[in-house]
Amino acid sequence: MVETIRSATAFWFRRALPPRARRVTTLVVLGVGVFIFLAAFAMRHGFFDLKVYYGAIRYWAHGDGEVYDYLKPNTKYGFTYPPFAALTMLPMAVLPWIAVVTISWVASGAATAAVLYWLVGPTIRARGWRMWFSLCVGLELIAIFEPFRETINFGQVNVLLVFLVVADLVLLVEPDRRWRTLPLGGVLIGLATAIKLTPGIFILYLLVARRFRAAVTAAVTAAGATVLAMALAPNASREFWTSAFWDTDRVGTLSFISNQSWQGAVSRLDPAHPNRGLWAVLVVATLAFWAWRTHRLARAGDLRTGLALTGVAAGLVSPVTWVHHLVWLLPAVLLLVTRALRATGRRRVALIVFLVAFYGLLSSRLVWYFAFYFHGWGLLGSNAYLIASVVMLVLLPGQRVESRDGTGTVEGSAQEQVPDRNIKRVRRPVPAEEKPARPLVGLDHP
Repeated sequence: MVETIRSATAFWFRRALPPRARRVTTLVVLGVGVFIFLAAFAMRHGFFDLKVYYGAIRYWAHGDGEVYDYLKPNTKYGFTYPPFAALTMLPMAVLPWIAVVTISWVASGAATAAVLYWLVGPTIRARGWRMWFSLCVGLELIAIFEPFRETINFGQVNVLLVFLVVADLVLLVEPDRRWRTLPLGGVLIGLATAIKLTPGIFILYLLVARRFRAAVTAAVTAAGATVLAMALAPNASREFWTSAFWDTDRVGTLSFISNQSWQGAVSRLDPAHPNRGLWAVLVVATLAFWAWRTHRLARAGDLRTGLALTGVAAGLVSPVTWVHHLVWLLPAVLLLVTRALRATGRRRVALIVFLVAFYGLLSSRLVWYFAFYFHGWGLLGSNAYLIASVVMLVLLPGQRVESRDGTGTVEGSAQEQVPDRNIKRVRRPVPAEEKPARPLVGLDHP
């Protein structure tokens, strides 16, 4: 009976509605489901961090004191970003609160859509799917992802920084962008680093990937923006680099359950006396493994997977990685989607299981159930997102790369067949006297 009803419903859905109406109906139904999920499970933070930014900038701009002197009323939290970030936020001094909230939402949504388009768009085109429909489905599913929804509810800037870093790689650094006329690769990563120090690890990634000009450009841009801030706001710069930067109490307690970094895990073992030596060993080991994997990927021409792994490593080695900071995992999740869609057979099943498990865990709020229980099973539960990040760092598969003999290989794996339903590739024979061109970066870059 149930099967009959299901078949009849599917038949009516296909026959009664034209294709566009079916897509719109699907988006509406999915959107309602997402809304119900968020209404039931998402935390409401009332744009807490955005209120800190807003209050600090207005306090500073209106001459009430330095930006780092401001504390949100009845809290110990103040502005924690470098002075250049404060300069970029100066429009808040004249904008009403509702406008600031609206800009935060719209900018974060547009930035996420762009990252989704850049990383998953080639696979959507290869499979012949409607781009607008696929992107809308992706955005609705991303809204459930806990780091993203926490970022939006806090009013954080992390999604905008992810946008800057991914835009730099896709538009300015990747070697197959022949239209480039100016050596601007690294500029956006440098600006992101000047706004918040965490993206500085991507400058190291450019070095590991042997994109030396882009690495120098990023470093010079970050330094130039910092010097500009020193010139325009000398008092704020002096206070940040000599005092506020070193005051860990401004960001919160390191053992707090939301800190899903190695530092947070070590601090939860002994909140009163965390083992700094153990933390240092874990950080060095993580960076060594990250450098080894990303170097191999870069040699194979796979810069995007290396960038995604750099975002994963950033969360692990940073002293403070709140759950909303884990939005840096988003590029890895999106690339895992493309790998799963392009794989075949058992490999596709394995990647889909990995994707669903990772996405489900990072949307579940599981760690919060162990907020005050750090031993026994609580040792695993309180560090669940950290463990998932480690698994992603190790298991995220590399991109298929065309070798000179026409076979496809993936960093760290055997040959992989990649279905492409709409593109037939005809390879021109290479004369013996002609040197083959550099390897073609895989099907994500037609």
